[in-house]
Amino acid sequence: MVESGGSGRPRPDSEESAEHPVTPAPQATAPAEPEPTPTEDRPSEREPSDERAAAADADTEESPDTPPTEPAEPAATPPAEPQPEPPHADRGWAHAHDGEGARGTAPTGIKGPPPRRPPEQPRGGLLMGRPFGVPVYVAPSWFLVAALITWVFGGQLDRVLPELGAARYLVSLFFAVAFYASVLIHELAHTIAALRFKLPVRRIQLQFFGGVSEIEKEAETPGREFWLAFVGPLLSLVLAGVFYAAMQPVEPGTVPGVLLAGLMISNLIVAIFNLLPGLPLDGGRMLRAVVWKITGKPMSGTIAAAWVGRALAVSVLIGLPLLTHSGALGSSAEDSVGMDTVTDALLAAILAAIIWTGAGNSLRMARLREHLPELRARTLTRRAVPVETDTPLSEALRRANAAGARALVVVDAHGEPLSLVREAAIVGVPEHRRPWVAVSGLAQDLTDGMRVSAELAGEDLLDVLRATPATEYLVVEETGEIYGVLSAADVERAFVKAMARPS
Repeated sequence: MVESGGSGRPRPDSEESAEHPVTPAPQATAPAEPEPTPTEDRPSEREPSDERAAAADADTEESPDTPPTEPAEPAATPPAEPQPEPPHADRGWAHAHDGEGARGTAPTGIKGPPPRRPPEQPRGGLLMGRPFGVPVYVAPSWFLVAALITWVFGGQLDRVLPELGAARYLVSLFFAVAFYASVLIHELAHTIAALRFKLPVRRIQLQFFGGVSEIEKEAETPGREFWLAFVGPLLSLVLAGVFYAAMQPVEPGTVPGVLLAGLMISNLIVAIFNLLPGLPLDGGRMLRAVVWKITGKPMSGTIAAAWVGRALAVSVLIGLPLLTHSGALGSSAEDSVGMDTVTDALLAAILAAIIWTGAGNSLRMARLREHLPELRARTLTRRAVPVETDTPLSEALRRANAAGARALVVVDAHGEPLSLVREAAIVGVPEHRRPWVAVSGLAQDLTDGMRVSAELAGEDLLDVLRATPATEYLVVEETGEIYGVLSAADVERAFVKAMARPS
């Protein structure tokens, strides 16, 4: 997901979003040594002698009634020693298997409805509308900025138009709203370009120091990346020209004249600031596209633009207060003392922190996108065995160990999946009570969001897991056939392992 900032500011990661720089994501597991795929015969269909042999083997390696070796919380499971690729997640109370081996032992003929991706819940502040089908939110921080703009601009109006009195703050509030309307138009330019390039846009958010367009996918070519970034500053320049033209017939020193002049200058500043060649600004994305075009490597473009962005942050931190103190920005050096100096230094520090953080987030997100394809539901899925609701836990564990599985799916009499037995719940049952505890009492009912397609991978997989938080998910084929069970802890460990690898 790409993010474009109207004021050049990235949205801090929260993860979710990945926005220009996204999100935190589940972590994952170190690989276990693959073992040969167990037979597809279900334990309940074996001959008694085979069952006794399987039970003897299980007792030798690990008793089926023995509590799982992992802690109560799956996410806290310590990763195993790194093994050669491919990564997968099976360790603990059942035998390891590789990702493709899960197909061999996943119960066949068990049907369920195909997975559906749950709708994303509204978030991000106050919903203002849906232009072009994209929701626009106003973050709570915007109200703080609007109050600050009203106060600062009101002080300037008091010097230019003292006859306004207290009404100057109403005029200032109107200016704050009109300025952010210009920022919204800037973001809509990014949004329209993204939709033109068939890139989905999650939302637009107006917030502290500007706006953010959350574009969910990267542009496919450096040319598209360049134009996607350039249209925002271009439209801000156009707006500055429009306001300048509107000033000409208006008498200077009047309320309309002052408002138009303020909007013209503010849009010009937004355009120039965003054209600075460093991430996370639009100019940084344009520089990234140029380096990408020259080298053929998007990661090289990201690294170059991110380090230019960090150098830019240092320049803003040091240069802005010096320019103000020297009078280069329009005020005399004698006036740039006291509280004004402190304010300028604070503003420079905030801008520098935003640019520096955004550049670092862009590097992290580029690294994340580089490794995301390694996260595949089919590879990380644990082998599972079906058990009916009244099956004792000890018998269910015996079947799982005999089949080389590490997950239990509770099914009805027709084989329809009903729920998943939680690994943490198994740990909490003492061994001597397991013959008397039914698996249905330890299971979590399945919801639509807990059904995951085996074909999901990368960012699509993480989006589905984030939309419906759970410890385990049922993985199914396109036909609805059960493939296995995906543990969120396994995804978390695989994510961390992938991010630890050098780019």
